[in-house]
Amino acid sequence: MASSTVSGIGSGVDTQSIVKALIAAEKAPKQTQITAQQATTTTQISAVGSIKNALDTYRSAIAKLNTASAFTGLSGTSSDEKVVKSTVNATASAGKYALEVTQLATSSKVSSDIFLGGASATVNSSSESQTLKISQSGTDYNVSIAAGATLQQARDAINTQLNSQGLSANIITDAKGARMVISSSTTGAGSDITLGGDSGLAVNAKAGPAAQNAKYTIDDIALESTSNTVTSAISGINFELISAGKSSITVGANTDTLKTSVQSFVTAYNALMTAITAQTKVSGGGDASTTKGAALTGDASMRSLITSVRNELVKSTGSGNMTMLSQMGINTVQTTGLLELDSAKWDKAVVKYAADIAKVFTGDNGLIKRMTQTTDAYAGAAGILASRTTSLNEKLTDLTGQQEALDRRIESLTTTLSAKYNAMDTLVAQLNATSSSVMTTLNAMNNRKDN
Repeated sequence: MASSTVSGIGSGVDTQSIVKALIAAEKAPKQTQITAQQATTTTQISAVGSIKNALDTYRSAIAKLNTASAFTGLSGTSSDEKVVKSTVNATASAGKYALEVTQLATSSKVSSDIFLGGASATVNSSSESQTLKISQSGTDYNVSIAAGATLQQARDAINTQLNSQGLSANIITDAKGARMVISSSTTGAGSDITLGGDSGLAVNAKAGPAAQNAKYTIDDIALESTSNTVTSAISGINFELISAGKSSITVGANTDTLKTSVQSFVTAYNALMTAITAQTKVSGGGDASTTKGAALTGDASMRSLITSVRNELVKSTGSGNMTMLSQMGINTVQTTGLLELDSAKWDKAVVKYAADIAKVFTGDNGLIKRMTQTTDAYAGAAGILASRTTSLNEKLTDLTGQQEALDRRIESLTTTLSAKYNAMDTLVAQLNATSSSVMTTLNAMNNRKDN
């Protein structure tokens, strides 16, 4: 290698230093370019990743808010939750209702005859399988009871085959023996269970109390329901009937929940904008020599993302007296571009227009849905930001290839130059040796003449 060659033995010239200087001059421009591009690309990959993470966090945060319960603006309260519980959705209206429950909805049960021997008693003593037919609401379900099956095996067969139908079996045992009890999760009159077929389980089967509807009144209007969950009695209000008794349901403005959701939106938006600004801002003094851009300053895709998101903020949404964020006290701070909530203006607006505020944010044309749609192109594994990261990584790989190519070229050039200068040094050494020999001969000849 050139680095291990003793320099300038023949010529007295430091050829290694000359080679090193020539190599450094040849390598420096391209090496500077590669190093600078590697640093810039690595920084941009980090910056794009930071913004992608911030965008994903923003989209997740607003997705949790895009529900009727988050922005309903109304809440339903029961004076006695041991009798009834209530919830409301975006279609509810303020009001108060007197509710009395006189009867809860119940389901049906049917039990088999008693079998001696408990759960291990044989329910099919024949050599062939039998069929237990379970009928409910005009539908028949046939369960095959294997030859020699025990009460426990029959129970397991029923549960395996009919669990998805809301039917289940269990075994009750006392001093007299064991019996199969088949229950239904379906409530309401007309949903009674009956047993049939050629299985011994159907012989002497006893039906329990008949299934019945829930009976209740709202403002003295008599109503019935096949379920204890009532969703259609009053528009926008769901009732969960718990027990017989009286209660009053009040639907009114839920300003605390509404404000919490709005503030959560503002916080999520500001976090996204702060992350983008950190990677696109220009810092330093007013002249070009001190001004410094961030990793993505001037980046077209970042400008497009910011513009798309901010445009949604100023669009009119919903109906009624509240259609703009500024009307409810949500304003953009001019110096930072972030949102702030004017509490005084908010408190005044929410008293009268809670339902209108909710409509600004929710629904198919609401702000949250539009914000999600406008950022779809940038998010996800196939989005603009992911594609940008892929492109930058490819560039980094290419720069690594350029560095390796440069190193190979410099190594080859070093070998070539070292060989040339070593050859020159050898030639000079030979010339010096010849010159010395000639001079020695001449001096000898002169000395003989003098004698």
